[in-house]
Amino acid sequence: MYNQQDWAPDHVRDLIQERFEKNSAATTSFSLDDAFSDADDSDPNYAFSSIVIRTELARAVSYSQEGKESGDGEESSGVDATGDTSEPLPGPSLDISGTTLDVNHLGAKFDSVSLSESPVEKLSHEGDHSDVQDKPEVTDDGHELRHTRNDSTSETQHPVVSTEDSHSDSAALDTTQESRHPSPAQSELPPDTSTSEDEPETPPGQTLHEKSASTPSLPVPSGTLPSATSSSLPPSSIGHKFTRSVGPSVFEKVVSKTRPSFLPPKSRDEDQKHMADWEKMMKRSRAAEEKRRKALQDRRIARELQVEQSLHIWEKEILPDWKIVHRNPAMRKRWWAGIPTKLRATMWERAVGNSLALSQDSYRICLARAKRALSAGTFPTTSLSLIEQDVRSTLPSLHIFHPDSGPMYAELKDMLYAWVVSRSDEGLGYIHGTAKVAAMILLNMSAGPGFIVMKNLLERHCMRSFYGGFSTKNDMEAYYRIFDTLLADGMPKIYFNFKQHQISPSEYLHDWIVPLFLDHLPFEACARLWDVILLEGDAFLYRASLAILAILESRLFFPDKQELLELLRGENKAALEVARREGRPLNGGKYEIYGVDEETLWDRIEFMNDWWKESTWNRLLQRELPDI
Repeated sequence: MYNQQDWAPDHVRDLIQERFEKNSAATTSFSLDDAFSDADDSDPNYAFSSIVIRTELARAVSYSQEGKESGDGEESSGVDATGDTSEPLPGPSLDISGTTLDVNHLGAKFDSVSLSESPVEKLSHEGDHSDVQDKPEVTDDGHELRHTRNDSTSETQHPVVSTEDSHSDSAALDTTQESRHPSPAQSELPPDTSTSEDEPETPPGQTLHEKSASTPSLPVPSGTLPSATSSSLPPSSIGHKFTRSVGPSVFEKVVSKTRPSFLPPKSRDEDQKHMADWEKMMKRSRAAEEKRRKALQDRRIARELQVEQSLHIWEKEILPDWKIVHRNPAMRKRWWAGIPTKLRATMWERAVGNSLALSQDSYRICLARAKRALSAGTFPTTSLSLIEQDVRSTLPSLHIFHPDSGPMYAELKDMLYAWVVSRSDEGLGYIHGTAKVAAMILLNMSAGPGFIVMKNLLERHCMRSFYGGFSTKNDMEAYYRIFDTLLADGMPKIYFNFKQHQISPSEYLHDWIVPLFLDHLPFEACARLWDVILLEGDAFLYRASLAILAILESRLFFPDKQELLELLRGENKAALEVARREGRPLNGGKYEIYGVDEETLWDRIEFMNDWWKESTWNRLLQRELPDI
């Protein structure tokens, strides 16, 4: 073996210089000291040509082979590119897998290498100062995996490679530009991990160190070798998308749910104990609420049964002269308890009356006019779209006005067409919410009498103000002021809370009165309310509205105006979530999610007897609407 001193840089240069002097007959002498010297030497005796570089590259590989054979005790001689024999170059013991290297064959590999004088020459030397060593991967059985990569996929700069007789400066520039910008087809190709044909396979049992070889330190561009980092990464680590695990996070597992964050934390046992106590309380609360709801339902069923059983009293005492209820408090209380279903249509007709003096044929005449307008295409298109939209949202829990399967869908639309035609002479159009009123009437009587009841009901002064459009805007504002005064007198806390949030009655009262509460209250509660509204008149509209606010009072003190408006519209998110969790239907009245039902509403209405006075209502009417 040769010692480390034999491979000193000065000694290597001396050996190479001596080798060139022996081959001076074949080519002009060449000295590496002169090639890499800082001084400018224009001596024409030295030739820095491609022939010399090819010769040195081929000889350098043969030196490594000769050093290996001489280190093993075998006699071997190096062969240079010209065929002359020479002594082997001293060097360390290295192995190149026992493969015999043909120097002529190696020299042929570099025949196409030339020095380019193109403008890209500067680019080819930028990477000449970096040595890149790519360590091959070894499998479990000792075989080596060679990674090669298409040079077109590299974004680094490459040296200019061209032949002396077939490539010009411009061709070399094009080659460099193409390698810098690979085509889409080339960029999509996966890295080639196959073994090169020019390289011999590794014999079984050969180690990684036996496979490695060393050559004299020559500048190797970094862009020509594959990146070991990029080739060794698993495919799963590239383009990995982060996904959150299912279940509670680490923070949710340790955070206390029974104490605010600004207080000292509890121990784990104490927190779990309090959480269990809270779950027990919530379970008892749900059970109590279900028990209360069932008790109210049983009470309603018992009251309805009692009303139906009092049918003979109605037929004997009230039906002959219905106005007796105004003179007899007992009969009035019976009316407030609810009208029997069999007599409801008759009692409604008599309570509403016919102040407009409409004939029995008024519905048929208005419907005929509406049909002709529809056939001629002169019916207002705005009213048609509003009617269709309103009918689709009418009493969805009953399913009898559904456009596809509802048996009373066409009858309801005909009644609304006739009502629009009857108002067209006054220049009034359709009002959203009228379909609810017409549907309730059709559920209790036929279309002909129901049309007369509907026309006279909606012509009452308060209802006329809400249905009259812009022509009755001043009257509607007056009714808003009346309600504001009643709210301040009866429920001052709610009144001041609304004033603080700048919420006027126009934000919610219009949506209650126009459909006569059918959008917000359960159907059974609305049927009983209608019995009393038709008897008592407009004053009971306001009394029922105040009772609704009394039920919602505990929910009305929101710090945010938007949350308060959502609650009044029946769109409170927390209440909707609780109703969904408990499995309650959401296609009934909007306020059912707040626990508003018939019995609770009437308890509030009867509780108002202590402060509600008809004289107060009449006094406010005279003050705000003196022309009535």
